[in-house]
Amino acid sequence: MWLYEKKLEYPVKIKNPNPALAKFIISQVGGPDGELAAATRYLQQRYSMPYAQVKGILTDIGTEELAHIEMVSAIIHQLTRCLTPEQIKRSGFDTYFVDHGTGVYPQAAAGVPFSTSVLQVTGDTYADLYEDLAADGTTAQEQQSRKLA
Repeated sequence: MWLYEKKLEYPVKIKNPNPALAKFIISQVGGPDGELAAATRYLQQRYSMPYAQVKGILTDIGTEELAHIEMVSAIIHQLTRCLTPEQIKRSGFDTYFVDHGTGVYPQAAAGVPFSTSVLQVTGDTYADLYEDLAADGTTAQEQQSRKLA
């Protein structure tokens, strides 16, 4: 079981709404390599892990990914709160807003809802760990390519 402190590890304090930015960041919650996929992946793969120490590491990482969901969701919420109808329409946030309002719905930036079909739990120690590395590596690669652009 976990001990939960009812505060964000890194407080989020965004003053100005920016729904256009929120449209991109939402993928970090519900995209195929987002935090929800990562938390699910690590927390489920730990059950078939034959090594107690690695099982503990997967549990620790999965738990930390849950904290990331909380932080990224706070960012999205703050970027989309108190929007005017003009801001919603001008930013292209209207297609999201129609179904979800300013709720934080786990989806990829393209609007595809989160699905566990984007992750793998094989029960094979090496395959699962390689899949974890590939998913985390994709996120790091995307971030690096954005810096270069």
